[in-house]
Amino acid sequence: MKFPGQRKSKHYFPVNAGNRFNRESLTFGHVNTYVTGLDQSLVDIIAHVDDSVLERFGLTKGSSHILKSEQTGREIYQMLLSDHLVEGEYAGGTIGNTLHNYSVLADDVSYQFGVISDTILVGTSAYHFLCNTSSRVDLTHLQPVPGPIGRAFVLVTPDGERTFAISPGHMDNLTPEFIPAELVAGGAMLLLSAYTMSRPESPVYAASMRAARIAHDSGVPVVLSVGSKTLAQKCRASLTDFIDRYVTVLAMNEEEATVLTGQRDPLLASDAMLDRVDMVLLTAGPEGLYLSGYSDKDLLRATTNPLRSAAISDFNRHEFSRPMLRSDCREPCRVYSHIDPYMGGPDTIANTNGAGDGALAAITHDMAANAFHRKVLPTSGKQVRPWLSYSSFSQMCKYANRVSYQVLAQSSPRLSRGLPEREDSLEEAYWDR
Repeated sequence: MKFPGQRKSKHYFPVNAGNRFNRESLTFGHVNTYVTGLDQSLVDIIAHVDDSVLERFGLTKGSSHILKSEQTGREIYQMLLSDHLVEGEYAGGTIGNTLHNYSVLADDVSYQFGVISDTILVGTSAYHFLCNTSSRVDLTHLQPVPGPIGRAFVLVTPDGERTFAISPGHMDNLTPEFIPAELVAGGAMLLLSAYTMSRPESPVYAASMRAARIAHDSGVPVVLSVGSKTLAQKCRASLTDFIDRYVTVLAMNEEEATVLTGQRDPLLASDAMLDRVDMVLLTAGPEGLYLSGYSDKDLLRATTNPLRSAAISDFNRHEFSRPMLRSDCREPCRVYSHIDPYMGGPDTIANTNGAGDGALAAITHDMAANAFHRKVLPTSGKQVRPWLSYSSFSQMCKYANRVSYQVLAQSSPRLSRGLPEREDSLEEAYWDR
């Protein structure tokens, strides 16, 4: 497994008199670290339209809509094709994007659970789904279905706002029997999307609940992406209950955070969600992103960056600390970090689809890297306590920010290759002193 960016090997496998690693050992090459995720199998059909298209089909700008009939989906698709508005068709889904980007960044395997058409023809949605998914994402556990997978029309208006119109197909028909318990239990983490929990009567809801229970009972961190403000409003009570019972890491944007917490300030919203989960990733568009969580009081590390104050005074004081589960802390302390958009953000942003998924992929990579390192070298000074991630809050913010920038710059939710190499930071050496 690769680690985030270009770092000297000693920072990952420090060797000293009391901590020797036998480089001839077979352990290194045979550690099986992977992540799993469950998602609605769909393709994103990205098109640039004007507001009249939204009005024609009764779509509210900036919201997600489930189309009531397949016929409406066919009408939208034919209109986009005939007017030459389609920019591209790509495998999509919040967790699908995250798993793909994780596998590209880590150059390692991930497993996606969902459905796939039992008959795949060139040009169909299932064909595009396979073509645009990294070969490192294992799709062998997808459930065959006798029909199309989902299609998500991503309609981008001239103001850059995205409106989603989803033609479901069979994307909600994943059944609990197709969730491999041993695979979930052996993973570094389980990734879920709130989209799969929006309809309790659907098979995919039961499958999501089964996967979450297996992970929770096995001590595997559960990572949840909220998905959309509309979804959070619709399912607020049930979603909050699920978060309380199962979720370790919560990923959301500022609008979703406001719905779930009632707090408009992203820092206060993050703080409110720490009453429920162990770590919060909050993307705030042009304001950058926040990462918040817990660390033990005797393990706090002060930042060397300028102190920053907002709704919480000097909130980044301990951002060089590494995240931990609150239950693993003897005296848990809340830690917050924030970063402005990388290089101010791309000069031109044609499509913001997938930026949050890119940030989550970076966090996923760092957490999986920690699980890998813990298996390979459990006696390392880096593993004296049960950390949740390999890097500090601050360093993960940098990494997530960089991946988001790459997604925005390429106007596609899925990375085609890893990031350019970057230099070591002083903070990395700080941890190995």
